[in-house]
Parts: sequence; C-alpha cells; structure tokens
Amino acid sequence: MKVSVLDIQGKDTGRTVELSDAVFGIEPNDHAVYLDVKQFLANKRQGTSKSKERAEISGSTRKIKKQKGTGTARAGSIKSGVFRGGGRIFGPRPQDHSFKLNKNLKRLARRSALSIQAKESNIIVVENFEFESPKTKNFTAVLEAFGLESKKTLFVLAESNNNVYLSSRNLKRAKTVINTGLSTYELLNANKVILSEGSLEGIESNLSK
Repeated sequence: MKVSVLDIQGKDTGRTVELSDAVFGIEPNDHAVYLDVKQFLANKRQGTSKSKERAEISGSTRKIKKQKGTGTARAGSIKSGVFRGGGRIFGPRPQDHSFKLNKNLKRLARRSALSIQAKESNIIVVENFEFESPKTKNFTAVLEAFGLESKKTLFVLAESNNNVYLSSRNLKRAKTVINTGLSTYELLNANKVILSEGSLEGIESNLSK
C-alpha cells in the first residue's frame, strides 16, 4: 500500500512510502482487538473500591431489643446490614483487575488496529519534524494544517521528542507516543493516526515478527 508523504503544513512532498501489507493490510482479528482493549482498560483501573462490612462498623454491641414479645423480627446488632448505617453484605473489596496477554496476540491486535485505520484512510504519513521550543501553538498549527483541530489525533514518532511531546500535552484531543508505545485502544480511539516517516521502520519491525 503506497501512501503520500506530507510535510507538517499538510502539503504533498511528492514522495511516497510503501506500507507493509503484513502490518497495515491484514484481515483484522476482532477477538484479539477486543482482548487487547479489554486489558488496556482493565490495567488502568485503580481497584480501590471498598465498603465496610459488618465487622468493620464502629458502634455498640448491645442487643438493640429484647428477643421476644415485640411482634417484629428478632435483631441483635445495630451493625447488621438490614439497618441504616450497618455493614454492607458482600460489599466491594480492593482488587487487582489487571491481566496478562500473550505477546503475539497483542502484536496481532495492533496490526489489526493499524489495518482498520489504513482501510478507512485514517493514516497520514508526515516527514520527520522538530519544534525549536515546546509551545502548544506549534502543535496546534500542525493540527490546523491537516484540519484536525477538532478531531482525536494520535501522533506516532520514531523516538522520544520532548519538545513535540510537551507541545501536545495541553491539547485534549491530541496524544503523542513513540512507535514502541503503541496501544490498540489509542489507535482505534483516534480519528486520525499521523505517523512520522521515521517511525514506520520501527512499527513494521516490531509488529511483523
């Protein structure tokens, strides 16, 4: 699959690059995508939800009414879950929601995500670029050049670039990652995926194994 290389003003440079069909042109595996997205979201969960059970409630242990003769159900402790302010029965406890996936499955999921975006013409390749200083307006100008200021955009770079990263950090709809940090969720959550020309080799070598 051939794609034109653009500059950061959104203009065609007259060059094209060949996207590997093994990475950008496969038949997507929906189940692999589902599992990888599920893992991404599960691993982000704090798992800190907690409610007090009966034994953790502070209060008197006095029997609240006599056993017989009231005409109502017997009751011993004010901490019982049937009373307001009592402990919760089988309430939530802190837990770790994360789980592991096979590396080959994760690579398949990322290839599937890239293939989906490529099929829908949502992948843009730009020549490598630098910012002299970390300014949000620099990154905003790039988004405006591509008409993406109101779209969710994922920028993929070949290596860590502090000026580009800091320039995008304040933008709610833009995210910058390096090619080794791709996630299926972020690839599919973006309206457009902008790949720097230098990131392609790393993406294809990492995911075509």
